[in-house]
Amino acid sequence: MPAFDETFRETLGDLFAWRRDVRRFRSEPVPEADLRACLDLARLSPSVGNSQPWRFVRVADPGRRAAVVASFEACNAAAAETYADERAALYRRLKLAGLREAPVHLAVLCDDATGTGHGLGRATMPEMLRYSVVGAVQGFWLAARAFGLGVGWVSILDPCHVSRCLDVPASWHLVAYLCVGYPIEEHLDPELVRSGWQGRDDDAGRLIER
Repeated sequence: MPAFDETFRETLGDLFAWRRDVRRFRSEPVPEADLRACLDLARLSPSVGNSQPWRFVRVADPGRRAAVVASFEACNAAAAETYADERAALYRRLKLAGLREAPVHLAVLCDDATGTGHGLGRATMPEMLRYSVVGAVQGFWLAARAFGLGVGWVSILDPCHVSRCLDVPASWHLVAYLCVGYPIEEHLDPELVRSGWQGRDDDAGRLIER
């Protein structure tokens, strides 16, 4: 067994603290070996019943990328209409995706029909399949940070529309759409904190006893 000493734990803490949701990317390509290494680490993530339901799809076709951008723009405009006054103005000033700049687009989908794992652990909580995919996304995100890469999770999309655009099996459900590349800038604080949208919630870290 490897020894995870105090120095390692401090470095691990730095990795978690510096994982950012990146929206501003440099144009230089991501080395294929680094991308593959991050994917290999993500595949070590736990999954319910060892089902491994994640499906990583690299979106390189310009037409498919354009369709994703169009979905984002439509959904983003609709979301802006749900706010009023100063909050609406602030929303419209936010940069919420790096779809046009990021050299790598990854769609991460859940294979809801997978037979791997033989259904173990999800009879009463079938959503555990998709939660497993989220765990793999987090694993990829942290691995990418360790390689100096930034990742942005774009959630302002119509998942059904994006899945159709990608021409994936009907049983694959979009969980995450990730922009990947080298960040233009580095900040310890999240962009939404820096922009004044939402600060840190101290209660989110509170341990509740029952």
